[in-house]
Amino acid sequence: MLRHIVECRTAALGGHLDQCDTCGHQRISYNSCRDRHCPKCQAIARDDWIEARLARLLPVPYFHVVFTIPDELNALALGNKRLVYDLLFAAAAQTLKTIAGDQKLLGADIAFTAVLHTWGQAVLFHPHLHCVVTGGGLSPDGSRWVAGRQDFFLPVKVLAKLFRGKLLAALQKARSDGELRFGGSTAELADDRAWACFRDGLYRKDWVVYAKPPFGGPHQVYAYLGRYTHRVAISNYRLVSLDKGRVTFTLKDYADDGQLKTMTVSAVEFLRRFLLHVLPKGFSRIRHFGLYAGRNVATKLERARLLLERDGKTLPIVATTTPGSPWWQRLLERIGLDVFACPCCGGRLVRRSSVGPALQLIAKPAIVVHDTS
Repeated sequence: MLRHIVECRTAALGGHLDQCDTCGHQRISYNSCRDRHCPKCQAIARDDWIEARLARLLPVPYFHVVFTIPDELNALALGNKRLVYDLLFAAAAQTLKTIAGDQKLLGADIAFTAVLHTWGQAVLFHPHLHCVVTGGGLSPDGSRWVAGRQDFFLPVKVLAKLFRGKLLAALQKARSDGELRFGGSTAELADDRAWACFRDGLYRKDWVVYAKPPFGGPHQVYAYLGRYTHRVAISNYRLVSLDKGRVTFTLKDYADDGQLKTMTVSAVEFLRRFLLHVLPKGFSRIRHFGLYAGRNVATKLERARLLLERDGKTLPIVATTTPGSPWWQRLLERIGLDVFACPCCGGRLVRRSSVGPALQLIAKPAIVVHDTS
């Protein structure tokens, strides 16, 4: 994975030669690594994902709910990434569906998307889920849309207690089934008495579930969530410098009213922190539940949309790119950037040949640019 990031958009991955059909200007573009952990390769994938999600939006308020596990579980999660991440998704989803389905609270089947985050501003290990949830849901019999309050989703203390119970019960079962691995700082938890003490301490601790106010409008939902879907650990814009083996990057200090500050660590420590957030192979960090679950999209979700339209609630049409079009056309349609416009005369750059990996291509005059595919 690190090799992919290092070689991304360099001669090591090869590329292609483009030449202007008017003035003859040449340009070499090197290929992208397309690794999902690479901070340079996810912009178009993110925009494609957002565009695909717009078709599922409902004309209702949306809330942002964050489920966080206590720091005491971090080491166990780090040693059992796939298992603990799966349990985290399941516990959060069951919590939201159970509380929302309670007739005393909402009594409806909601729609929500959950995205796994494993880092904080200092790039340390901090697993939590960002969930975007509809402020209302479909009644159990599918006859009506049950609207929630405009400024309130569900009681966070109730959500936190149920989430705590479900996740700890799932961890207990996983341990009983021999699925949890213990080692390093968690080795002592292989002992039944130590595990019971550890588990009981977590039951006594107040867990944190945070529900933010509703978004300004439905179309802001996935634009916001897009910040989290196709990014790992840290974005390039936060990197300030690499000097004498030390990396400096920016971070927001939420303990100081979100003030923007800088942090400097050794390059080895920076890489260690980055690698904490590498996902298990094939692991899906974006999941949909309730009305957004795949089996419900064509049935319950469409039923909810029809009910809302019957009540006069619709969304404005949002322009999308041409279906099936190549990435450079989608980029042009979205932000007006024509990557095949000649920077010298405005003519068209036409692909002439491929460049093999790690080969030098002599072409004059030539400049090197990035291929965002």
